[in-house]
Amino acid sequence: MPIDATQAYDDQNIFAKILRDEIPAKRVYEDQWAIAFHDINPQAPTHILVIPRGPYVSWDDFSANASGETIAGFVRAVGTVARDMGLVAPGYRLLANTGGHGGQEVPHLHVHLFAGQPLGPMLAR
Repeated sequence: MPIDATQAYDDQNIFAKILRDEIPAKRVYEDQWAIAFHDINPQAPTHILVIPRGPYVSWDDFSANASGETIAGFVRAVGTVARDMGLVAPGYRLLANTGGHGGQEVPHLHVHLFAGQPLGPMLAR
């Protein structure tokens, strides 16, 4: 169910639980800023989620409230994951849903990395 991107952070969301190791995830990367793991319902041959370690509901919340160092660390983590997984040369897509109209379902900022096949048009009509 889509969420309201302005809601307060819910520390019981699935990604918060993954960060606390309460729920397992097939991790591919982690550092002080972020963790990355395989999506349990992949929408492409490669579908990785990258989440910041801090309690940010959405991209809007993150960009407004995270420190410059945190933002830079998270963005660098996303790039590192793409490079480490060999996605740069063939190409990949980044997606961050925000709010109800954006289709956000988990109230923790997360970036989807899709790759492994031609991905077609950006939005289906």
